[in-house]
Amino acid sequence: MVTKGQKINGRYEIIKSIGEGGMANVYLAYDTILDRNVAIKVLRGDLANDEKFVRRFQREALSASSLSHPNIVAMYDVGEDDGLYYIVMEYVEGKTLKQLLKKRGSLTLSEAIDIMLQLTDGMAHAHDSYIVHRDLKPQNIMIQDDGQIKITDFGIAMALNSTQLTQTNSVMGSVHYLPPEQAAGKGATIKSDIYSMGIIFYELLTGELPFKGDSAVEIALKQMKEPLPDVHKLNNDIPQSIENIILKATAKNPKNRYDDAKSMHNDLLTALNDDRINEPPYVYPYPEHEVDETTKIMEPISDSEEGIATPITDEKTKKSNKLIIALSIIAGVIVLALLAVFFIIPALTAEKDVKVPDVSGMTVSKAEDTLEDAGLVVNSKIEEVSSEDVKKNRIIRTDPKSGSTVKEGTRVTLYKSTGVKTYKLENYVNMNIDEVKELLEDMDLEVKVQEIEPDSTTCGVIGQNLVISQSLDEGSEVKSGDEITLTVLKAITFPDWYLHTEDAVTSWANNACVTVTTNYQDVTDASLDGKIITQSRPNGSTVKNNDSVTITIGRLVKTNTNPKPSDDEEDKKDEDDTSGTDTPSAQGE
Repeated sequence: MVTKGQKINGRYEIIKSIGEGGMANVYLAYDTILDRNVAIKVLRGDLANDEKFVRRFQREALSASSLSHPNIVAMYDVGEDDGLYYIVMEYVEGKTLKQLLKKRGSLTLSEAIDIMLQLTDGMAHAHDSYIVHRDLKPQNIMIQDDGQIKITDFGIAMALNSTQLTQTNSVMGSVHYLPPEQAAGKGATIKSDIYSMGIIFYELLTGELPFKGDSAVEIALKQMKEPLPDVHKLNNDIPQSIENIILKATAKNPKNRYDDAKSMHNDLLTALNDDRINEPPYVYPYPEHEVDETTKIMEPISDSEEGIATPITDEKTKKSNKLIIALSIIAGVIVLALLAVFFIIPALTAEKDVKVPDVSGMTVSKAEDTLEDAGLVVNSKIEEVSSEDVKKNRIIRTDPKSGSTVKEGTRVTLYKSTGVKTYKLENYVNMNIDEVKELLEDMDLEVKVQEIEPDSTTCGVIGQNLVISQSLDEGSEVKSGDEITLTVLKAITFPDWYLHTEDAVTSWANNACVTVTTNYQDVTDASLDGKIITQSRPNGSTVKNNDSVTITIGRLVKTNTNPKPSDDEEDKKDEDDTSGTDTPSAQGE
């Protein structure tokens, strides 16, 4: 059970459910890695428990992921998470073509042609890649508000090819568009998709399905036997040229249909030209039904006239016999159809095991022939990989890899060599070392970083994280594994300048490309005069090219040599002077 907020594969966060079907439930999810909304289809029911189907589904979904067209829903990822088998697709905002038909009934001629031109263009692209949808129907076609359509469910449709008639919950939706050859148990081809597109075109213009019934078998028999109802009875405004396109696309005999989707697309482009609107009705060049009439009904033989047939004159008997014959034929066809579905088709479509041949070193054409002779299908898109060991345009490897055992009809991807990939170097001087290193390592180069001490010649470089030189010049041609050395400046350790002179710091700063700012501070200690007493960066800290630092130098304050006497000293001097005056001298007496 998938719930809101649940993360599938740790990446896709479920936002809400946006649809349920017999094959899968569809959810809107958020891709947490690529930051975008996506649609996730999670297989449900018996399909998820059918190991053979799951393998086929994963293989076909990966094959369909190679398709890139504006009218095909892009397939991003396919995987399994704790028993949930899922595919991740482009999220298309809009409704299915079936929902539009239920709302509108039928579309205008111009609307229908526009949709069919997009549909045939998208299918032509798929057919060019040898991919057959096998289950085209309005339920598998999204239409956006701007009128652009998107074909979806390639992976599921292809995987269901051999089992869809036994899936009761999907048949009633698909059998209305099922080609007669598929209803008869034959394989699907490009022309099978063309038949389905013809039925879709009929429904777009009339709002009706051409063949209806109470069961899938009844509808399938009508697809095989009954002619297409006249579109003019439902819509008189349809030109003959348009009806001819529907008739040609929905022919019972594939020989009478378009050869490919591109031909149908081109026919649609000119269908409303004046010289075509009233063209003659399309006449099938080949018989529509190839019936093997090996059983004949003989009249009863009279006893009296041996060997001579007696005519039956009883009208009731004739009608009764016709009814019995008709019922017998219908019963026989139904029995044959059921036998084909449950026994003959599975036996015919059983896939044989095939070992993938080793085609490494071969040319592309020879590798394709070798793989196809082994019963495998080669993808039209060939991957390119650089290689020093394998010559250019020769095969390096395959996916699945050589020697592995796969089912007959498995698609194989070829990887061819582009030879040794070379690059031309640019001028990386003055670029950030980390960015340059990452860029060069992406080229598979061996990058070495050399650090040098700053000096007066490197003062033009701002900081230690820039390339100042490279060992290989701009324009040099390099290849994977080549070595290049990038030179950067080494970070500088700031010394302890305590008690050093200003000249010593200035000399060091000039070589280290560091700017010095000088402050002064008064000191009374003569030993600090002219010496550095503080610095703005602590000892051992790192400074970069052209950083600024501040130093403080001591400046001695001069003291007074004749200090003013104290009050005690002044008093003593006065006492001395007084005593000398009062004592009479001997001579005076």
